[in-house]
Amino acid sequence: MDCKREGGGELPIGVGGVIDFSLLGISGDDDFYSGGSFYTNSTDLGRLCSISSQVDVYYPPRKRARITAPFVVGETLFEQSKQASIDVLPDECLFEIFKRLPGGRERSSCACVSKHWLMLLISIRKGEYESSKAVKENTDSVSDEDDGYLTRCLEGKKATDMRLAAVAVGTSGHGGLGKLSIRGSSSSSGVTNFGLSAIARGCPSLKALSLWNVPRVGDEGLSEIAKECHLLEKLDLCQCPSFSNKGLIAIAENCPNLTSLSIESCPKIGNEGLQAIGKLCPKLQSVSIKDCLLVGDHGVSSLLSSTSSVLSKVKFQGLNITDFSLAVIGHYGKSVTNLMLSGLENVSEKGFWVMGNAQGLQKLVSLTITSCRGVTDVSLEAMGKGCANLRQMCLRRCCFISDDGLVAFAKSAGSLESLQLEECNRITQSGTIGVLSNCSLKSLTVVKCMGIKDISSEVPLSCCNSLKSLSVRNCPGFGTAGLAVVGRLCPQLQHVDLSGLCGITDAGLLPLLESCEAGLVKVNLSGCLNITDKVVLALTRLHGGTLELLNLDGCRRITDASLMAIAESCVFLSDLDVSRSAVTDSGVAALSRAEQLNLQVLSFSGCSRVSNKSLPSLKKLGKTLLGLNLQHCNSISSRTVELLVETLWKCDILF
Repeated sequence: MDCKREGGGELPIGVGGVIDFSLLGISGDDDFYSGGSFYTNSTDLGRLCSISSQVDVYYPPRKRARITAPFVVGETLFEQSKQASIDVLPDECLFEIFKRLPGGRERSSCACVSKHWLMLLISIRKGEYESSKAVKENTDSVSDEDDGYLTRCLEGKKATDMRLAAVAVGTSGHGGLGKLSIRGSSSSSGVTNFGLSAIARGCPSLKALSLWNVPRVGDEGLSEIAKECHLLEKLDLCQCPSFSNKGLIAIAENCPNLTSLSIESCPKIGNEGLQAIGKLCPKLQSVSIKDCLLVGDHGVSSLLSSTSSVLSKVKFQGLNITDFSLAVIGHYGKSVTNLMLSGLENVSEKGFWVMGNAQGLQKLVSLTITSCRGVTDVSLEAMGKGCANLRQMCLRRCCFISDDGLVAFAKSAGSLESLQLEECNRITQSGTIGVLSNCSLKSLTVVKCMGIKDISSEVPLSCCNSLKSLSVRNCPGFGTAGLAVVGRLCPQLQHVDLSGLCGITDAGLLPLLESCEAGLVKVNLSGCLNITDKVVLALTRLHGGTLELLNLDGCRRITDASLMAIAESCVFLSDLDVSRSAVTDSGVAALSRAEQLNLQVLSFSGCSRVSNKSLPSLKKLGKTLLGLNLQHCNSISSRTVELLVETLWKCDILF
C-alpha cells in the first residue's frame, strides 16, 4: 500500500502496515501530542482521514500513558477517546445512583471514596433509599438495619461534623445506631447543626441522645432529630446554651415514645418546653431539670400534673420554683418512687410541709434533699407521715434539722431502712442514738456532721438488731465513747466504715469488734491513724471466717504482724488495702504463703519498705489477682514492674 505524505512523499510504513511515527520526528515522551488534531486546518485533516481504516496506528514505548485509547483512523474524523469517569456525572445523577444502593455496606464503601460522596450520601434520608421502600412494601420481610444495636460516643476533638457524617452512613449496615453521646465538642471545629442533621437523616433508629457542652448546636439540629428520629426514648442535654423551647417543643411533638428527659444548664429552656413535654409525651417516666433559670412553677406543675400516672423519677435542682410546685408534687406524684430536691432557695417550710401532708407520695421509696432551707423539724416530720413506703432518706446540708426533728421523723417513717446524714451540723450523738432506738434501720451513714461529739451514755438502750451497715466518716468528734455505745446498740453489724476518724483508738474499736455477733464482712478503717496491730489481730481472730474486705489505708502503725494474722485466719478475704502502712517484704511473703487466700484486689501504695525482693511473692499472689496497686512504692524498680506485667497478664497493675 502506498501512502503519500504532504508534498508528494510517501508515509513511512512499518511492519504489518503500521505507520512508524518515530520516523516522522515524533519522539514519544517529550513530543507526544496530548490532545486534539495534529494538523491546524481542515485540509490537512482531510488528507489524513483519507487513509484506509484498516491501517493501525503505532505508538512508541512510553513511561506513562497519557491517553489510554489510540488514535484510530476513521472514515471522516480523527479523535481522541477519553477515559470514562463517574466524577463527570452531576450530583443529581449520583444522588439517584446512591438511592439505589442495596444496603448499608455498599453505602459505607461509597462514603469512603471522597468527602464529596460522603456529603451526598448524608443528604439522603433513610426512607428515600429504594431498599427501604421495598422493605416497607413487603410486610413479611425483616430489616436488620433499623434495630438500633450500636452505641457511639464522641469526646473532645473527636466530636466533629465529619465524624458524625461517617457515623450516620457507617452504622446503617451494622445494626443501626441506637445510642449517641457527644461530650465536650471543640468550639472551633466542633459539632454543629449540620452534623446533628446528618445523624437525623441517616439514623432513624436512634433511641438515646446525649449532648454535653455543644455550644454550636441549636434548635435547628434538635428539630431535625425530632423530625426523623421518632423512636427517641432518652434525651440528655447539658450545657447547651443554644437550645431553647423551640427545639424541646419539636421533640415533644414528634417523639411520643420519650421516657427519660434530662436538662442541665440550658439557659434558654423554660416553662413552654416543659409544658409541651408534659402534654405530648405520655410515656415519660424520668425527668431531671438542673440549673435552668427560666424554669418555674408553671413548667413544673404542668409536667407533673400531665404525667402523674407514669412519672416515677423526678429531680429538680437549682430552679426558681416555690411552695406551689412542691404542693403539686405532693398531690400529683402518685407514681413517683424516687425524688431528689436540691438548692430550692425559694421553697419554705410550708412547701415541704404541704408536700408531705398532701398524701400523694404513697409510692415514694427514695427521697434526697440537699441544701433546702425549708426543711425543718416540722416539715421533716410531715414528710415522714405522708410517705408511708419511704425506705431511703438522704439529707445533705440541711442546717435547720435538729435531734428532735430527726427522731420524730424516724418514728413516723415506719418503713425507713436507710438513713444518710451529710453536713447536718445540728445533729448530735443523741439524735443518732434516738434514731437507732426508734426505727428498724438497716443502714446508717453519717458524714461530716460536726455536731456529733463523743459523749458516754449510761442510760439503758434498746438494741437495734436490724442495723447491718454503719458508716461514720470524717466526724472528728466521734471517738471511743461513741463506738462503745454503737457496740451495745448494734450487735448484728456486718459492714463498718469508720474512715477518717483520727480520734479512735484500739480501746474504742476492740469492744465494738467483740460485740458484733453476726460476723463482720466489710471493714474500712482508712485514715484511722492511731489503731495498731491489736485491732487487726482481734478482727482476724473474731471475724476471719466472714471478712471479705479490709481497708487499712493510712494506718501507719500497721506492720507485718497484721499481714501474718490475715494470712493465717482470713478465708474469704478478696480485697485488702494496706497502703501507706509500715508493712515490709516479710509481710508480703507471709501473704503469699497462705494457701487459703484468694485475693483479687491488693494495694501496697506508698509502702516504701516493700521492695524488689517481693517479686516472687507478688508473682505467687498474682495468680488470683485482678488488681494490684504499687503506686509510690519507691523501693520497687520499673524493671520489676515490667516483669510483673509480663507474668500477671490478667492483672491490672498500677505503678
